[in-house]
Amino acid sequence: MATKKKSIEHWEEKGKKLELLYWISSELYVSEHKKHETFDDFLFQASDRPEIIFRDIFQLFHDMVNYYVPKGKDEYMDKETIGFVSYDTSQLFVKDCDNPFFADRPFANRLMNLISKFKKGIQNNQIYLFEGPPGSGKSTFLNNLLMKFEEYTKTPEGEIYETLWKIDVEKFDLIRRKVKGLPPIDYEHQNTNNRVIEIPCPNHDHPILLIHRAYRQRFLDELIDDKKFKQKLFHDKEYNWVLKDTPCSICNSIYNTLLEELGVPVEVFKMVHARRVDFNRQFGRGISVFNPGDEGSTKPQSNYTLQNYINEVFQNENIKYIYSTLADTNNGVYALMDIKEHNVDRLMDLHGIISDGIHKVDLVEERIKSLFVGLVNPEDKRYYENVKSFQDRIINISIPYILDYNTEVVIYINKFGEDITEKFLPRVLTNFAKIIISTRLNRESEAIRKWIIHPEKYSKYVDRNFLLLKMDVYTGKIPEWLSEEDVKRFDRQTRKDIVGASETEGLKGISGRQSLSIFSNFYSRHANSDKLITMDMIKDFFEENAGEPEFSEIPDGFINSLESSYGFNALQEVKESIYYYNEKQISKDIMNYLYALNFEKGTTERCVYTGDNIDITEEFYKNFESIYLGTTTTDTIRHNFRNDLRSEYVTKTLAQEIRVLNKNIDETSQYKNLFERYTRNLKENALAPYTDNDNFRRALMDFGTDNFENNEERIKRDVKQLITNLHCKFNYTAEGAKQVSLYVIDKKLVRKY
Repeated sequence: MATKKKSIEHWEEKGKKLELLYWISSELYVSEHKKHETFDDFLFQASDRPEIIFRDIFQLFHDMVNYYVPKGKDEYMDKETIGFVSYDTSQLFVKDCDNPFFADRPFANRLMNLISKFKKGIQNNQIYLFEGPPGSGKSTFLNNLLMKFEEYTKTPEGEIYETLWKIDVEKFDLIRRKVKGLPPIDYEHQNTNNRVIEIPCPNHDHPILLIHRAYRQRFLDELIDDKKFKQKLFHDKEYNWVLKDTPCSICNSIYNTLLEELGVPVEVFKMVHARRVDFNRQFGRGISVFNPGDEGSTKPQSNYTLQNYINEVFQNENIKYIYSTLADTNNGVYALMDIKEHNVDRLMDLHGIISDGIHKVDLVEERIKSLFVGLVNPEDKRYYENVKSFQDRIINISIPYILDYNTEVVIYINKFGEDITEKFLPRVLTNFAKIIISTRLNRESEAIRKWIIHPEKYSKYVDRNFLLLKMDVYTGKIPEWLSEEDVKRFDRQTRKDIVGASETEGLKGISGRQSLSIFSNFYSRHANSDKLITMDMIKDFFEENAGEPEFSEIPDGFINSLESSYGFNALQEVKESIYYYNEKQISKDIMNYLYALNFEKGTTERCVYTGDNIDITEEFYKNFESIYLGTTTTDTIRHNFRNDLRSEYVTKTLAQEIRVLNKNIDETSQYKNLFERYTRNLKENALAPYTDNDNFRRALMDFGTDNFENNEERIKRDVKQLITNLHCKFNYTAEGAKQVSLYVIDKKLVRKY
């Protein structure tokens, strides 16, 4: 019994595996099976989905990129915008890619601008060379782009069709004999098998091209109901090919031979099928990628077995099934991985083809319209840049080292794991990336020099070359520390000039590979520490390694400027977090002060606005005025300030706004201006009482320990508020909040800024 039970279980398990095999077989058949349609069915599809059916390689490629990349976001949709937007390219270059490519904002905008031209139909007769230094990720970029293109063409959105001839030999012979008045052959008593010969178009012609060009527009006008699409089809340059292109020599020969034999076009079209193009880089179908060392043949290609069938069926030798290796990527992608060795010859061979779109295969003219792309290192441009006839055919797209520090950080995270961000104080990891990127930027920027007229006022925030400002612009950010005047001067032309200069940057400096190695060396030192990584640690690391060759490209003084910028921003965060004001009390202080201006010192008056009794003394005035003017200002300045406010209060606030316009005191312009300045200055001076306060520093050190409860109640309250706000407003952990607060206190940043 046990043996029998075991045998039953064995066959049940085998049956389950067999079912699994049938399931995967059916799934693969559905997903991989080529889709064939009769010409009639194809025309129905064309009528129903014209925007999908009528696409060439450039339109298909455009749609593919936009399928994976959502519409970009412009954080500054002002009147001066240049469309320098944030694109999420992760679906195109990162997701499901064995080796992700991370596109920074400048490159993503260049790529999307290029792709938009594909849709406009202005891309023919050109080759697109992506130029960048070794280590910039060019190969990864192109490999991922082509992989996603191939993946896209297997989706319902990625359909594109080619011509397939299906010649029913028996039917063809019957019709031909009938047209010629010959008696039919009794195939039923013939000892032959009926055959259907499939003749694929090696040039991947679109089936609509078999409609004679002279009648094509009228035919499509009747076929397509969508008036909006027809307007584009008949007038937009991107669809010129639909109306003007002609079939390849092979399809032309087959069509004309069939028409001559069968007599009427309708019988010819019954032998036309549409087949979905199967793009496959591995086998060079629709996508061919050539490495510099790949040898190749330029000899004409043919299929001798198929040629014999053609000769036999048509009983003549008028149809020459001959084509070039370029036909495999006609209406596809032809890519050169680096312009070196054999690829230099391939590029030169493409010269005439790119210029004219035609080349000879033996005596036959072959039309080629492919997406030609390539990769090139700057030093390899010498192979073609002096060929004058090439100059207007080659489009160079810069693909340099990363210039956007946010993207550089993403690369670190991808390589070393998401948890590295938890090891750094906020903004410190970004500052590491900024140091790396500083080596890739040009030191001088004429556009920034023209823009920032008074650079000295920003010495606390940026380096002398304004590289930190340029980096912010490359991330799409307009820094908050810019004056209102300079923000207004950041007009469209200035933005174009700065962003445009990015195409000449990132060609030198620390490469992507070097950056990962440097970061690994730094991170390994501190990864197991209980303390978070600080700006001081980064500065010490780069100073210790200053003698290393790649570190020599860091601009002089840049790290000190970065540290200064970091300190300024850390100070603002701490001020913002410890700052607390009682709006009601501030309002009462302003009203009492304004009311007291009408009275002599040494008196006590009851304020009509607040009901408070005010002892009007010099000390009363001075305490209020120190909020606006500081504690070290001179008596003369304070008295002038007081007199100006008194004059405004009497002549405008009281005489006009309150008595004539019947406004409340807190609705007057003078009150509102004082309130805004009061709160701003309170925030600015929020840390002043704690700068040299040992008790406050001790309480910070004690936070999170039992000793914290031994501190004064007021100081405990302020420290708790500081830590809580740093966490809620700026994403610090409790330990990080302590560290940055001590950094600000110990560096005496209140005095520095």
